[in-house]
Amino acid sequence: QVQLVESGGGLVQAGGSLRLSCAASSRTFSVYALGWFRQAPGKERELVGAISRSGDNTYYGDSVKDRFTISRDNAKRTVYLQMDSLKPEDTAVYYCAADLQVLDSRFSLKSNDYNYWGQGTQVTVSS
Repeated sequence: QVQLVESGGGLVQAGGSLRLSCAASSRTFSVYALGWFRQAPGKERELVGAISRSGDNTYYGDSVKDRFTISRDNAKRTVYLQMDSLKPEDTAVYYCAADLQVLDSRFSLKSNDYNYWGQGTQVTVSS
């Protein structure tokens, strides 16, 4: 079992920045690939970014590429999402999720493959 707790959401003006954190309870944190997803009202859940076990391999959704950065600190059992140049369309509830991976470089792009989820943190970007 892995418990994930997100923090760092809030209200920010367009063009601003926020840094989300997701702390995990598991001592085997390093065996999980991690993803950040978001869901806006009336929309499907969207993968924002994913990172492999060691952090060497990352993925970004097209809508956030070059603005968001995913990173992890396995010693602190924490994954981060640095969000810069925020836009009103980034407004959503952001979730972190963990997927047990055998191979270091792999991660899934499908939400159904992630077994553990945090409770979510609200990000609101005003225009």
